[in-house]
Amino acid sequence: MRRISLKTTAGIALIWVGVLGWLGAHAAGAWADQDKKSGRQPRERIMEALERLKDTDPEKRRIAVEFLGRKGDMSVVKPLARALADTDESVRKEAEKSMWLIWLRSGDQETDRILFLGMELMTDGRLHDSINAFTRVIERAPEFAEGYNKRATALYLAGRFKESLEDCDVTLRLNPHHFGALFGKGLNYIGLNDLSSALDAFRDTLNVVPYSQSARQYIQAIEERLKTKGTEL
Repeated sequence: MRRISLKTTAGIALIWVGVLGWLGAHAAGAWADQDKKSGRQPRERIMEALERLKDTDPEKRRIAVEFLGRKGDMSVVKPLARALADTDESVRKEAEKSMWLIWLRSGDQETDRILFLGMELMTDGRLHDSINAFTRVIERAPEFAEGYNKRATALYLAGRFKESLEDCDVTLRLNPHHFGALFGKGLNYIGLNDLSSALDAFRDTLNVVPYSQSARQYIQAIEERLKTKGTEL
């Protein structure tokens, strides 16, 4: 079995950071154009998109998911979470992106600016500064889950696993569908050499993102390690 090192987990942590969700901001195609032309209110369009999630045509479901990511708020996260288990891969991928897009919006422009500053600092490896930025986000918006999730990510990358776990737990209290925080808990438990807890966290991740190959790979590797009664990865 290939050993899993902390260096490897840092690379795979991209699923947790949500960089793809941040960089994947995009127009919602024809739906965005229709939004400008129609006289319908945004909430009507959101309700229509939610209905489209039940459509038998996967392309219509994908477009609906994309629209919800651009126009929706936390109230649409639960139906989007169900789309993570869609039979169509393109719908599942779009649902993941859309959820990140929603999670990254605090509703306050200055708070969002500080959040993105923290992400840039974290990408540049300036972990101490990024942690401070995310702490400012939390102070400004204590009910904004992504502030805690991003600080948890920076703390993990800094090797502060116990503190990161605490922020993961707060993230999940505020946003129970946050598959990134669930995955992050698994990485932190690996950092702490607590393989049983890591296994539970990755299994919990699969309950939200059933098709996550990263979570499955960790589950398989940990199960094999536990069979040999190893205590470290």
